[in-house]
Amino acid sequence: MAANSGSLPRFLERPTSYTTGVWGWITTVDHKKIGIMYGFTAIFFFLLGGLEAVVIRSQLAFAGNEIVSPDIYNQLFTMHALTMIFLAIMPLAVTFFNLIVPLQIGARDVAFPRLNALSYWIYLSGGLLLNAGWILGGAADSGWFAYAPLTLDQYGSGGRGMDFYSLGLLVLGVSSVAGGLNFLVTIINMRAPGMTLMRMPVFTWMAFITSILLVTAMPVITIALIELALDRILGTQFFAPGAGGDPLLWQHLFWVFGHPEVYILILPAMGIVSEVLPTFSKKPLFGYPFIIFSGIFIGFMGWAVWSHHMFTVGMGPVANATFAITTMLIAVPTGVKIFNWIGTMWGGSIDFKTPMLFSIGFVFLFIIGGLSGVSHAAPPSDYQQQDTYYIVAHLHYVLFGGAIFGIFSGIYYWWPKFSGKLLNENLGVIHFALLFIGMNMSFGPMHWLGMDGMPRRIYTYGAEYGWEFWNTVSTIGSYIIALGTIVFIVNVFYTMRQERRTDLADPWDGRTLEWSIPSPVPEYNFKEIPIVNGLDSFWDTKYSTDEQGYMTPIPQGASDDNQEDEEVDIHMPGLSYFPFITGIGLSVSGFGFAIYSQFNVVGLTVAIVGILATFFGAYGWCFEPADPEDHH
Repeated sequence: MAANSGSLPRFLERPTSYTTGVWGWITTVDHKKIGIMYGFTAIFFFLLGGLEAVVIRSQLAFAGNEIVSPDIYNQLFTMHALTMIFLAIMPLAVTFFNLIVPLQIGARDVAFPRLNALSYWIYLSGGLLLNAGWILGGAADSGWFAYAPLTLDQYGSGGRGMDFYSLGLLVLGVSSVAGGLNFLVTIINMRAPGMTLMRMPVFTWMAFITSILLVTAMPVITIALIELALDRILGTQFFAPGAGGDPLLWQHLFWVFGHPEVYILILPAMGIVSEVLPTFSKKPLFGYPFIIFSGIFIGFMGWAVWSHHMFTVGMGPVANATFAITTMLIAVPTGVKIFNWIGTMWGGSIDFKTPMLFSIGFVFLFIIGGLSGVSHAAPPSDYQQQDTYYIVAHLHYVLFGGAIFGIFSGIYYWWPKFSGKLLNENLGVIHFALLFIGMNMSFGPMHWLGMDGMPRRIYTYGAEYGWEFWNTVSTIGSYIIALGTIVFIVNVFYTMRQERRTDLADPWDGRTLEWSIPSPVPEYNFKEIPIVNGLDSFWDTKYSTDEQGYMTPIPQGASDDNQEDEEVDIHMPGLSYFPFITGIGLSVSGFGFAIYSQFNVVGLTVAIVGILATFFGAYGWCFEPADPEDHH
C-alpha cells in the first residue's frame, strides 16, 4: 500500500492491488471483472423478469383465470417490462461493452476505470431500489411508460411503487450516462496505432453509437422523472390538466427518450451479429461501410420518430404525416443491415455452432419484428393496432427475438475468451431450439389476438371473445422459453465445473484483436499494444487472399507475440472502494426520498445518510492517494 500522503486519515488509503475474495470484487476497477459482475447481475434480473412473464402468461392462459389479483397483475406487467429493458437487456449490452470494446481496440483498460466501477454499483443498487416496492406496499403498476394521470395514487394500488419507479430510474440513468461517457472517451482516445475509425470492428462501432444515444437520451427522461417525483412527493402539478399541467407533456418527454432507447437496446445486438456471422461464414463482412453508416443513420433518425407512439392522441394530420414518413424512412438502414448479413453468409463456408445459430435466429426473427413495425408507421392502421396485443407481439419480436437472441449469440461466442472454457455445444443447440420454438409459439399468436381486438394490459377476458385458444398456445410457448432458459443455466453451471483449457485463445478462428491474446485474458490485456494494419486485423496475420479472392492460410500461422505467459511490468490502475460507497450512497438517498411521503422522519433520515455517504465516497475518490509502485 502506498504511504499516506498526510493530507487524509488512514482509513482513506487505497486497498492493496493483491486484495482477493469478495473484497477484491468490491474494490476492483478492472473492466473485465466489472463486465463479469454486470453480466451475472443482469442474468439474475433476466430470470426475475422471466418469472414475472410466466406468471402473466399463466394468468391469461384460460378465460376467467384468477391466479393473481388485478393489482398484482398490474404490478407484474409493469415490473416485467422495466426489469427486462432497464435491468437485463441494457446491462447485458454494457457487459459486452466492458468485456470486449477495450480488447477490440487494443487497449489495456477503459479511460476511467473508477467511473466504470461506479456505473456498476449504481446499476446494482438502482435495480434493487426499483424493485423495493415489492416488499413495501406494492411495486410500480402504471405500465413501463407510466402515462399520466395513471401515475397518481387514486389510479394505483396505493403503494409507493411509482415513487420507486421515478427515483429508481433516475438512479439507473446516472449509471447509464457514466458508462456511456466512459466508453465514448475510451473509443475515441484509446484505439491502438493504425486503428482508424473505418478499421474498428462493427461491435465497437455499435457500442460507440449506443453510448452517444445513452448520453443524449437519458437527460430527457431525467427531466420527466424529476417532474414525476416532484408531483408525487411534493404535490406539484406538472401533469395535472386541472392545475395547468399537461399529461401529454409526459408522453412527449418519455418517447423522445423512449425511441432512441429502442436502438440503445438493439444496436449492440446488431454489432454482435456482425461479428459472429463473418467468423462462422469464413468470409469478411459484406458491405462493412454500409453497415457502419446505416448504424449512424439509425442513431440519428431515432430522434425523429418518437410520435408514432402518439398517433391516437390527436396531434393533427401534419404531425401524423411527418412522423409516418420518418418512421418508414428509418426502416431503410435496418433493411440494409439485413441484406448485408445475408450477403455475408451467401457463398460462405458456414459452421453452424451455437453462436451462429443464435445470430441466424436473430436475423429471421428481427425481420418479422421489423415488418410488423412498419405497419405501425401508417396512422390509419396504427389506430386499429394501438394498445392491442399486436403491439406486444411486435415489441417482443424486436427485443426478445432480436436483442436477446443477439445477446445469447455473444455469450456463447465470447464465453471462452474470459473463462478458458467452452459452453457445451449440445446443450447450446437444445437451448437455441427451445428458445426459437417457444419464442414463435408465445409471441406469434399475439399478432392475431391483437388484430382480433385483444387489448394489452388486460387482466382477464371472457370465453365469448374467442381468445382462449391462442392465449393457451402463447402460454405454452412461454413455458418452453422458460425451459430453454433452464437449459442455459444448467449449461453455465456444468461448464463452470470443467477444467480450464489452454487452447482457447482462438477457438473460432477469430477476426479481431481479442482473439490474439490468451484466454482467460490477462489483467493487462496486451503485453504489447498491437499495431493495426487492416479491418480484420487478426485474420490478416493468419490468412492471405488468392487470385480468386478466397482466403488461404499463411504457413507460419498467427503471430504469438502476445501469447507468451512471461512476467511483464505494466502499470495498471489500483483498487478502490470509493466507487462502491458512492454508488450505494446514491441509491440509499433515493430510497429515503421514495419512502418519505409514507414515513416522513425515517425517509428523511435515510435520505440524509445516503447523501452523506455519496459525498464521503466522492471526497475520498477525489483525494485518493496514487500508488506509483502498483504494477502487474
